[in-house]
Amino acid sequence: MRKSRFSEEQITSILAEARAGIPTPEICRKHGISSKTFYKWRMKYSGLAGSEVRRMKDLEATISRLERIVARQAVELEAAKEIIKGKW
Repeated sequence: MRKSRFSEEQITSILAEARAGIPTPEICRKHGISSKTFYKWRMKYSGLAGSEVRRMKDLEATISRLERIVARQAVELEAAKEIIKGKW
């Protein structure tokens, strides 16, 4: 997945400009983004401050790590069951 050229703090500041009343097409031209990108950001980061976005990213990373651990344990458990059955 491609890394964004904008940090989460920059994205929240761009969205804050929109909440301040600046028209969306003007914001998109000013920052060099498409309106689709702007609306996607607004859907994802609506109402979040910079620190909240950072916390959300940390939580997503933790959840991802825990999901990998659970998947690895499920594979090991299945392998142990096969060994116990004697189909090894």
